[in-house]
Amino acid sequence: MKKLTQAEEQIMQALWSLDQGGYIKDILEALDAPKPHHNTVATLLKILVEKEFVGIQNPNRNNFYYPLVSKSAYSGKRIEGLTENYFEGSYANVVSFLVDKKQMSIEDLELLLQQLKNKRHD
Repeated sequence: MKKLTQAEEQIMQALWSLDQGGYIKDILEALDAPKPHHNTVATLLKILVEKEFVGIQNPNRNNFYYPLVSKSAYSGKRIEGLTENYFEGSYANVVSFLVDKKQMSIEDLELLLQQLKNKRHD
């Protein structure tokens, strides 16, 4: 899966927030301020269609855009790449880094451990 630029990720975040997709005006409304120009969003959507992250339907000559890649799938690939590139492929190293940087608390770790235990019993 290709990596997206920051601007492309912003468009995807907006599109994912719309659930089933939307028109450019809907995507613009879902973006945080300062909002990019309509033409910028249209260009980014064209790129995302070419990268096969976004599908397009053309009802009544108004392009309707919808995600082809789920937020979960993209997030998983990004975390996997980050882990491979910066933490020797070890998720334990990722967690250790977050704890060292005080970005993950003992409570977070306990919750994570409990979730893992619950999944093992399912």
